[in-house]
Amino acid sequence: MTKPLAVLSFSGGMDSTTLAAHYAAKGYDLLLLSFDYGQRHRRRELEAAAGIAGYLGAEHHVVDLSSVAPLLPGTALTDPDVDVPDGHYAEESMKSTVVPNRNAIMASIALGAASARGAELVGLGVHAGDHAVYPDCRPEFVDALRELAAVALKGMHVPQIGTPFVGMTKMEIAALADRIGAPVAMSWSCYKGGAVHCGTCGTCTERKEAFADAQLTDPTEYAA
Repeated sequence: MTKPLAVLSFSGGMDSTTLAAHYAAKGYDLLLLSFDYGQRHRRRELEAAAGIAGYLGAEHHVVDLSSVAPLLPGTALTDPDVDVPDGHYAEESMKSTVVPNRNAIMASIALGAASARGAELVGLGVHAGDHAVYPDCRPEFVDALRELAAVALKGMHVPQIGTPFVGMTKMEIAALADRIGAPVAMSWSCYKGGAVHCGTCGTCTERKEAFADAQLTDPTEYAA
């Protein structure tokens, strides 16, 4: 019997790794799409994504959007003149890590691929912990994306949009990853992209707290 296909926007981070394991456990074949949009941590992120895809036996593609980076100044992820801030996501400085319309860009490509492949769903790893900082991680964004897909793909195959973590905290995602055996030890979160996770940027801080709050051993090596 042919398995249904799930097309995931896949960074190789903790959330998307857990998302991939979640859908694999539910019996889906996986098409994982990673994106090079000129992010400063892309080498470590894309290496992690490729390794996790291999571990899960998933089809994996890197979509080259690197030429978009110069069009997105002012964000710490794509502008070399903007430093990656340290601290917690709740802090005002974390707004400098917002890449305008990033999830919409990636989701649109995933929707096109999913429609062409006849996939059952497009999966996004957005979660409640990102709602305060990232507008394209909020439930209203997901609702609008579903409306867009219905219009943009009218008369063609329209995949579902799955966001199983949209109401979950990072701690709850860490707990789920532990329950289903997601290979989060292989994942990469740090925006600085060094030899190991820096331990101080927003994504590292959030990652540390998630494992601690879930009372789980953090498998990540941190510089600090």
